[in-house]
Amino acid sequence: MPLSIVRGDIVKMKTDAIVNTTNNAMQNNGGVCGAIFKAAGAGDLQRSCDRIGGCKTGSAVATEGFNLSKHIIHTVGPVWQGGNSGERNILYACYRNSLTLAQKHECESISFPLISSGANGYPNEKALRVAIKAIGDFLLENDMTILLVLRKDTKFSLSGKLHSSIQKFINENYSDEQHTRISQLEFEALRETKTSYKQPNETQTNGTGVVLEPARAEVFSPENLRRVAKQAAETFPKMLFRLIDERQDRFPKDADVYRRANITKSVFSSIRSKPNYQPARNTAISLAVALELPLDITLDLLGRAGYTLSPSNTHDLIVRYFINEKEFDIFKINETLYQYGQSLLGASMK
Repeated sequence: MPLSIVRGDIVKMKTDAIVNTTNNAMQNNGGVCGAIFKAAGAGDLQRSCDRIGGCKTGSAVATEGFNLSKHIIHTVGPVWQGGNSGERNILYACYRNSLTLAQKHECESISFPLISSGANGYPNEKALRVAIKAIGDFLLENDMTILLVLRKDTKFSLSGKLHSSIQKFINENYSDEQHTRISQLEFEALRETKTSYKQPNETQTNGTGVVLEPARAEVFSPENLRRVAKQAAETFPKMLFRLIDERQDRFPKDADVYRRANITKSVFSSIRSKPNYQPARNTAISLAVALELPLDITLDLLGRAGYTLSPSNTHDLIVRYFINEKEFDIFKINETLYQYGQSLLGASMK
């Protein structure tokens, strides 16, 4: 997945580059920085930092990763002073400068801590919002696997206005009922098959008194249902690429779609090359969001893969909320999903 938010220990991430939050003198200052120095080899890493001599706040420099990774990228985050001293712009620059440097060193993957959220006092919610914005902006133009690694004890709370709006939407739309929903393919198949189905023991005549053979039960068999369903309507890939073609002026290149969907180029290419490709559920939802589809067309597209957005599922209601609000920034949606403890939108291994 291009952007994934995980909880864990950054020194255990297997990426080409690890980002270290350091001070201007690039000295081992304990905390996450101390853990990175220890994992890489403190003496070797400190000597490498000393040769560089320092790093300005908001800037980024790279050293060898030694025992930790191919590269360690060092950046100096801002100290929180209330939010009116340019902290946001500096923090945004930390991420973008680090990503640009990783790209220069031909890194395909990188792990970030939540910069400035520890000893520098940057509020977790605000730090997360800046991180996702900066990384999201980069991923709309570039391909890279990015992990945002949060400490297990990092806590968040949604902003009051957004939380109230989402909670109101959930309360008004949540259903305790169990919904059984068949896809459009299955519906068409049932309709086609039902018109020709007769009970196995039922006899018929042809109008001349000649008894016809009973209709065979296998007409309604799962095999026939699948065959009729396949013929009944577009598959998920066919409908997806028809919608993309219809929006050619909005999405002229494949990258315009898969980057907005937060999925990899390889997953998107597999969908394009395989007419009966079965996407993972979050991948299917991500593509609907990327294409900025209204809810009815979203549900139609998801139905082609056998999915829906359930009114009894918090994750799906949050997605519905953003679709209703015509807010299709997948990184903003993922920020909210993460803070509600829900799975993020984007590609899985499937």
